[in-house]
Amino acid sequence: MDWPAAEDKALISVENVSFSFGSLPVLRDVTFRIHAGDFLAIIGPNGSGKTTLLKIILGLLRPERGRVLIGGQRLDDFAGRPSIGYVPQKATHFDPLFPASAREVVAMALRTPRPGSREGRHKEETAVRHALQVVGMDEFKNRRIGRLSGGQQQRIFIARAIVNRPRILFLDEPTTGVDAEMQGHFYELLERLVKEEGITIVLITHDIGIVDRRITRVACLNERLVYHGSHAEFCRSDTLKDMLAGGHHLISHQH
Repeated sequence: MDWPAAEDKALISVENVSFSFGSLPVLRDVTFRIHAGDFLAIIGPNGSGKTTLLKIILGLLRPERGRVLIGGQRLDDFAGRPSIGYVPQKATHFDPLFPASAREVVAMALRTPRPGSREGRHKEETAVRHALQVVGMDEFKNRRIGRLSGGQQQRIFIARAIVNRPRILFLDEPTTGVDAEMQGHFYELLERLVKEEGITIVLITHDIGIVDRRITRVACLNERLVYHGSHAEFCRSDTLKDMLAGGHHLISHQH
């Protein structure tokens, strides 16, 4: 489904969004845009409002003030939600005895027209095979999901999120518990999704210690939006200097 074209060609516009839990402010006047082809990391310490902002963008929470536009349309009026993919926190934390293969886990997310028909089954197989190939997991398609490693499970859940070929993919804390080597492979995969599949990527992380060179844009949140710009500019910014001065350990992977 084609998204409506906004005048500034932004896929998503967050405009003056504020939110509180009771008397506790979580977000204050947050404004930024996500454009097609962005590989954006929304970073900040625990409690900075990142996941709350993500839920507002996805329509799971309503802002107290401000609004979210998708392709220039209000979120409530946007009919293209199948073109948004989402991998939530702890997606791989489930019963290891869950009796489903990797292929079946991916297929569960499909929105196939006439799923019981021969045409529908063919479209389903094509879509699942493509998603598994993109994440490099086609050879494991018949393996029970609980018998895959954590990194392999992560790839399966990304395949599940992209099986409907979304325009934009959100990932919430996707590298939690993943070692440094696997994180490098993970970011390579996301970069391929952007460059080869045309999927805009937005990942949420509290791990300020990892800013991978493949990320093209950074939004730093701490109740307010304190930085939004290119990865290279962020590495030279006062925001980064302030974080380091405040005791936040940050490693910028630019090699």
